[in-house]
Amino acid sequence: MTRNTDRSPSGTQNAPDHPRGMALLRDPFYNKGTGFSDRERDEYGLRGLLPPRVLSQDEQADRVMKYVRQLPNDLERYIALNSLHDRNEALFLRVVSDHIDEIQPLIYTPTVGLACQKYGHIFQRPRGLFVSANDRGRVAQVLRNWPHRAAIIVVTDGERILGLGDLGANGMGIPVGKLSLYAACAGIDPKTCLPVMLDVGTNNGELLGDPFYIGLRQRRVQGAAYDELVEEFISAAREVYPGVVIQFEDFANHNAFRLLRKYRERVPTFNDDIQGTAAVALAGILSALRVTGGTLTDQTILFLGAGEAATGIAELVVSAMIAQGLAEDAARRRCWLVDSRGLVVKSRTDLAGHKLAYAHDAAPVGDFLSAVRTLKPTAIIGVAAVGGTFTREVLEEMARINERPIVFALSNPTSKAECTAEEAYRNTRGRALFACGSPFDPVTLDGKTFVPRQGNNSYIFPGVGLGAIVSRTRQIPDDMFMAAAHALAHQVSESDLRQGSLYPALPRIREVSTRIAATVAETAYRLKLAGETKPADVAAHIHAQMYDPHY
Repeated sequence: MTRNTDRSPSGTQNAPDHPRGMALLRDPFYNKGTGFSDRERDEYGLRGLLPPRVLSQDEQADRVMKYVRQLPNDLERYIALNSLHDRNEALFLRVVSDHIDEIQPLIYTPTVGLACQKYGHIFQRPRGLFVSANDRGRVAQVLRNWPHRAAIIVVTDGERILGLGDLGANGMGIPVGKLSLYAACAGIDPKTCLPVMLDVGTNNGELLGDPFYIGLRQRRVQGAAYDELVEEFISAAREVYPGVVIQFEDFANHNAFRLLRKYRERVPTFNDDIQGTAAVALAGILSALRVTGGTLTDQTILFLGAGEAATGIAELVVSAMIAQGLAEDAARRRCWLVDSRGLVVKSRTDLAGHKLAYAHDAAPVGDFLSAVRTLKPTAIIGVAAVGGTFTREVLEEMARINERPIVFALSNPTSKAECTAEEAYRNTRGRALFACGSPFDPVTLDGKTFVPRQGNNSYIFPGVGLGAIVSRTRQIPDDMFMAAAHALAHQVSESDLRQGSLYPALPRIREVSTRIAATVAETAYRLKLAGETKPADVAAHIHAQMYDPHY
């Protein structure tokens, strides 16, 4: 990856296949819209194809924001921003970068969930690659149709989109949105970002009956045929884009864990729902402990949910506890899971394999409130995507047994949040150390204003991806996510903590991502996984290669 700040064709004007005229205006990677200078209009055959006034990127960005803000709802804003993305990549990323607090919820969680549900109805222009079950035997050929050299791929099969379930090919909105954040938040060149949908069908009957559904109109391919398609995709990606980083996204539990186990030592890959969520949650816990004064090894953490997110967080927390001197068995007993059938305990015979490490010797408990009363946790973490489950009674009980209860309602979109920020603060009398998966406005209670911040994976995955690309790491082990979590927690200031914020301000995200990338790259060099020689100044080396959307 090389630094790219030149949005005009002038940097590559001698390339014989470089677009000119209308082709240039239709190429989002080079188009500057009304920002082309008079000289550029003459040089690249644009005279007359644009209105005569030249508008700077600053002026264009102001115009975009004014237009987006006057639209009637967030879905319309998503559509408008997506259209801008299709026309002018640099301007789009400039708007995202400069207004990240306002724009991220529109292009990613929570609005992207609604956009995926309606994807076929609002479809404008394809982005990325759709690799379908019908492409078996020619996946490498499909990947070669992408016109750029990919450095990072985000791939989904659409089976578990956020907390919304199986959305099939409509789930393409997730990798598209996620890669926008890789570029905006970590400066990864957008040309090297490839969204991929593995379309193996959908079991969503509503979509199968929707005349505007864009995917294969069939039930999901499963078993050996599914595994063979994934294997062909991974092999083809390695062949066509040697060294490419592959991020698995929104795969259902029954595939997510086993695919991660299968490929994590073969290719530089990770599952953000498991490992990214774990790192951002661990960082939030570490920040909260700066307020409580407690140590990680003394915490008892109760998860509402027992899937990818819960077990991923638990595994990273256990690793962190072990690093602080606790025995593995003792560390695991500090983490408890509650699923749809109650507390996960050894006596249950219905447990999936990924839950067994957290099935402890204890009496069965049927509901979450009873589990809180029984276990007396210092922290509760909601990742089950069941809205409203951190009830007033749960929150009051947490406040009764803890001076500063740690309450993370991490499910998204907003409709799936376990509680709102206001509920968390009000029902604990302002004592909760709160983080959320969806954005909530500041809350004023008894004269004090609390500023909740999202425990959003966008604090973690852009920096991890950047560090992996720059170091050319051969693997992305959990050590890198541990390092990323600590790096994120270290960037939370005392003023952040005083207002109840467990994460740094989102407008600092490029700075945060650069530091995480440096930490991840340092880990790759330390573990001898890097394919690049370690530079004298890792952080400066990374910063020098980051994409800048300004022109």
